Amino acid sequence: MRHDIEVRNLIELRNFVSRTLCQINDFEDGVFQVTERILIRCGKACGILFCLHGPRSVKSTAVWETVTNTIIFYGSTGEKVHRTQLPTQAISMAS
Repeated sequence: MRHDIEVRNLIELRNFVSRTLCQINDFEDGVFQVTERILIRCGKACGILFCLHGPRSVKSTAVWETVTNTIIFYGSTGEKVHRTQLPTQAISMAS
């Protein structure tokens, strides 16, 4: 996995998550759809759930948590497979 993470905005976050999910699952980058849902806690956005829709109904997910600026990646069976701590700079969910 990459250690030189440069994520300055929501578009770069989406691209990083998509590439990482593809790497984890050994899929070709950009071939499969990635959907996202905003996560709400106490009426405020607190993160994003990303879901990579792979072949044969395989789904792999990642959760970006805004308070700690951390992304946790999950395999197709729901197990945690990777964790990335992003630099402390703020990423706006409005991008």
